[in-house]
Amino acid sequence: MADATEDVELDFAADEQERARRSAVIRHPVASFFHLFFRVVAIVVYLLCEWISKSFASCFVLIIALLSFDFWSVKNVTGRLLVGLRWWNQIDEDGKSLWVFEAKKKSRNSNTGTEAEERIFWLGLIICPLIWTFFFFTSLFSLKIKWLSVVVASISLQAANLYGYLRCKAGGQDGHPPDNRSFTGQQLPQRPDIIFGIL
Repeated sequence: MADATEDVELDFAADEQERARRSAVIRHPVASFFHLFFRVVAIVVYLLCEWISKSFASCFVLIIALLSFDFWSVKNVTGRLLVGLRWWNQIDEDGKSLWVFEAKKKSRNSNTGTEAEERIFWLGLIICPLIWTFFFFTSLFSLKIKWLSVVVASISLQAANLYGYLRCKAGGQDGHPPDNRSFTGQQLPQRPDIIFGIL
């Protein structure tokens, strides 16, 4: 009778290399920089705008442009590089809006960011909408009604990315992809006007 036990080879060296790679400080310095750059500059411009320029329209355009660049870079670049997550919206053949949330499977050879970069990503993604929410209440109570439009647009852009990445993280925590794409996918039909209406 053959022995049913098998020798299992444990690769401790590979585990240590993976731990060392993950604890490296910054692997994607440009992505980490731009993850924070546009959103921090938009906040600084908002705070200093009345002193720098008397034109509300130019301040409004500059802040929204900065936050639009931030929205695009976080959604399309830094999310993939720093945390291995991405999301998007697509329209199917019936004209229905489908939200797609994906999380890259963790592996030894994955090109996702380090633990420090993950912290940078999530702190930037969470703290900045909180700051804009604080600005909302200060504008509301100080009766700076024209600035509310800037703040509401800013909260909408920042909260949309936060919502998308929280859904990605929630769908990909178990590491088992719902389908066999290179990025794991979870298609959830939802109407974007409902999401933005809540924010």
